[in-house]
Amino acid sequence: MGKFAFIVKRLLAGLLVLSTLVVSIFLLFWYGPRSPVQGLCEQRTNNRCTADFRAQLEENFGYNNPMLSELGKYVAGIFTGRDIQLGANTFVECSAPCLGLSYRTFVPAFDELVRRLPATISLAVGAAVIILLVGVTSGVLAARRRGTVADKALVSATLLMSSIPYVLFALLVYLYLNVINEVFPEAGYTPLTENPVAWLSGLLLPWLALGFYNSTQYTRFSRGAMIDALSEDYIRTARAKGLSSRTVTFKHGLRSALVPIVTIFGIDFAFLLAGTIFTEIIFGINGIGRWGLEAIQIEDFPVVQTTVLFGAIVVIVANIVVDILYGVLDPRVRIS
Repeated sequence: MGKFAFIVKRLLAGLLVLSTLVVSIFLLFWYGPRSPVQGLCEQRTNNRCTADFRAQLEENFGYNNPMLSELGKYVAGIFTGRDIQLGANTFVECSAPCLGLSYRTFVPAFDELVRRLPATISLAVGAAVIILLVGVTSGVLAARRRGTVADKALVSATLLMSSIPYVLFALLVYLYLNVINEVFPEAGYTPLTENPVAWLSGLLLPWLALGFYNSTQYTRFSRGAMIDALSEDYIRTARAKGLSSRTVTFKHGLRSALVPIVTIFGIDFAFLLAGTIFTEIIFGINGIGRWGLEAIQIEDFPVVQTTVLFGAIVVIVANIVVDILYGVLDPRVRIS
């Protein structure tokens, strides 16, 4: 019952945070320095937005109604859906969960999110696999050879790569390996179910760029965690019993070292999934991060709301999963 109660408590806390965020984002746009439809008005009038036309748009979208009334409609639409008015006699059906209509396409924002989600998931999962394989493996090997030339060279190389801004690193990778030398196929996203080969070839270079760059911090962190784990008393006891170095390192030491690594990776993966903006823009992947940035530029507030809420949900879920994994990876951790 202890673990079940803990999970329920964490879920309720996550729902409270998410509910607060929904209200906060709505109020931020409602009471912002500009009208929520100002960007739409400028787009439709070629930057010649008149006060009358803006007032008409505000009436159509309900921004001249009482704030609490519109907040109630927005929250209710998440659970039951709603019809959104675009003109005097024009309504668009927005099925649950309704997060509003995109000002650019007038398509429900949630539908657009679902359409772009596979690209971001594919990018994040592929990069995460490389981050863990390269980062953790190299960190463990460096810890086993602590103080040697190979250890110092590896740590220095990771520090050097981390000192380069990721935007510059990704641009150089794309320029030299895709544009100038054409070592890799043209980057982009093709649905896996449509063409698996094109899906793999189009994401390979973005995976390598994002994965290898972020693996540097996991190399250093894994190395430090393994050094701490290998200095514990139970490790010395295992060695005294005659267990092989490989068994001591990977069966006993690594399991203990994985606890802090999982903590950081859970949050990092959540941010990867919430939107790898620079990677999607540089490599031409039409995912959630790129979609959200474009929405900010054109003041497409329903899309901005949707991307922020999606990111919040991913981070909240990642925190809950990480907390549960504590007790699985390390029996010394007790959930109470």
